[in-house]
Amino acid sequence: MQNILVIHSSLNQDEGNSAQLASHLGQHLASKYSAQLHSEHLYAQDLPHLTSNEMQAWMTSTDDRTQTQQELAAISDAYIAQVMMADTIVIGMPMYNFGVPSAFKAWIDRIARAGVTFKYTDQGPVGLLKDKKIIVVAARGGMYQGTPLDTQTKYLQDFFGFLGLQDVDFIYAEGLAMPDKEQSIASAMTQIEKY
Repeated sequence: MQNILVIHSSLNQDEGNSAQLASHLGQHLASKYSAQLHSEHLYAQDLPHLTSNEMQAWMTSTDDRTQTQQELAAISDAYIAQVMMADTIVIGMPMYNFGVPSAFKAWIDRIARAGVTFKYTDQGPVGLLKDKKIIVVAARGGMYQGTPLDTQTKYLQDFFGFLGLQDVDFIYAEGLAMPDKEQSIASAMTQIEKY
């Protein structure tokens, strides 16, 4: 493990429970494995939703892109380069309205690119990313793990699997809007220390 990428998707940025736990995990891994640590705060960047113009820029050859298309393609290119470089990707994942944060969705829309991180074949899509570990730190106000209301776990497994990344772990900190918040945080910290 040489390079660790931490993706923060809390709208509360550094104050969010998922951000604090993911930061702790990233720092723990970097210290334990003497690895380089890089963090991205998606809400701090005001990452916009993907547009057809931006997607069209990807599909235009590099030599034929306008200046605007070059700038649009550079957004996705930069995020994909970070993912490519990382051995381990830590994701701080709050649950908003039973789904993933919109800033995170905007990020995954930019790292899922045909011909770059996956390709279409006669047998269906094939992921092009390999040998990376994903650790999702899921922070939720209620208790959802293992229930039909946990819409995040399978979604994230499916998405990263689509890119070729099958090694996806989850650390859950649930009930954070309930009286036993501190116990849940402590439990998550114990899980973090095992990595």
